[in-house]
Amino acid sequence: MKNLLYNLVKVYIKTGLHSYHKKIVVFGLENVPLDKPVMFLPNHQSALMDVLLIAVDCNRKPYFLTRADVFGKPLLNKIFKFFQMIPVYRIRDGRSSLSKNDEVFDKCSQILGQGKALVMFPEANHNLKRRVRPLSKGFTRIVFRALQQHPEIDLQIVPVGLNYLDATGFPDSVAVYYGTSISARSLFEEADIQRSEKRTKSAVSNALKKLTTHIASEEDYDTILEYLASKKISFLRPRKVNQEVSKFELTVIPSGQTSISKQRLNIFKVLIALINFPMWLLWKFIVKPKVWEAEFTGTLRYATAQVGFTVYFLVLFLVISFLVNVKLGLLIVGGIFLLNRILVKFA
Repeated sequence: MKNLLYNLVKVYIKTGLHSYHKKIVVFGLENVPLDKPVMFLPNHQSALMDVLLIAVDCNRKPYFLTRADVFGKPLLNKIFKFFQMIPVYRIRDGRSSLSKNDEVFDKCSQILGQGKALVMFPEANHNLKRRVRPLSKGFTRIVFRALQQHPEIDLQIVPVGLNYLDATGFPDSVAVYYGTSISARSLFEEADIQRSEKRTKSAVSNALKKLTTHIASEEDYDTILEYLASKKISFLRPRKVNQEVSKFELTVIPSGQTSISKQRLNIFKVLIALINFPMWLLWKFIVKPKVWEAEFTGTLRYATAQVGFTVYFLVLFLVISFLVNVKLGLLIVGGIFLLNRILVKFA
C-alpha cells in the first residue's frame, strides 16, 4: 500500500514538474545500475527542485540526505520520512549536533548494504553560480563506511549534472545528465583513508565538471556569462558550454540586441498571468516576498503551482459541476490545463 501511494505521488509530482517546466531532458539513464547499491552525487543549484528532478527520473527509489534544519515540525517530519529523507547535521546546526551524524552515516551504510540507492549533494550547500564547488568529505565517509561494514557489496557512484537555463526564471528548462558509474571500491584503500578520500573527491569533481557548466574563474565570472549569452549557447549542453569557457578570451559584447524569442517570452508570460490570475496573485504578492534565498525561488514557485493549481482546479470543477454539470466542469478544467501546457512549452 505504501509503495502504491509512493508511486501515485511520484506520478503526481512528475506531471507537475513537466507542466511547470518548458522542457525537461534526461540523459545517461543507462549508466544507472538497477541491481547494485548506488550513491547519486549531483551538483546543487536549486534547493529541493534538484531533489525532485532526480527522484522522479533516476530509475531507482532513492533515500535522500537532507539538511537537518528543515526537519522542524512533526507534520514535516512525517512527510520527509515518507519520501525517504534523512537529516544530516552541519556545523551551523550546532557543534553538538555533529555527533548525531555518526548514527546517520551508519544508517546510510545499512541502506547501501541492502543494495538500495542514496542521494547526497557532495558540495554540501546550494548556489546558483554555474560552477562545481569544492566537495566536502562527508560523502566519502559514508562510502568508505559502507565498504568497510559490507565488504561484499559492489557500490557504484553515479555523478549527476543538473543544468538549468535559468533556475530562478519561469518557464525554465532543465537537462539532467547521469554520468558513467564509478566503482567505489576501485578508489578505496583501507590502509590509506586520506589518499582514498582525495582520489574519490577528485574523481567525482572531475566528472561533475563535465556534466554541468563549470566556470572556475571568480574574477571573470560575469564577463564569461555575458560572452556565453552573446554566443547563444544553451546551458542544457554543458559539454559545448565548457568548450567555450575553456577557450574564452575577453570579447566586447554587442549591446542593445534584443532577441525575438525574448519578446515572445514576455507575451506568453502575460498570457499565462492573465489566464491564471488568482495563482499569479498568490505567487506575486504572498509567496514570492517570503522567499528567503534566491536558490529557493524555483522550488517555492513550483510548489505554489503544484499545490495551488490542484486546489484551484478541484474547486473550479466542483463549482461548475454543481451549478451546471460534471461534463462542463471537466471540459473547462481540462481546457485550462492544456492551454497552460501549450503556453509553457512554446514560451
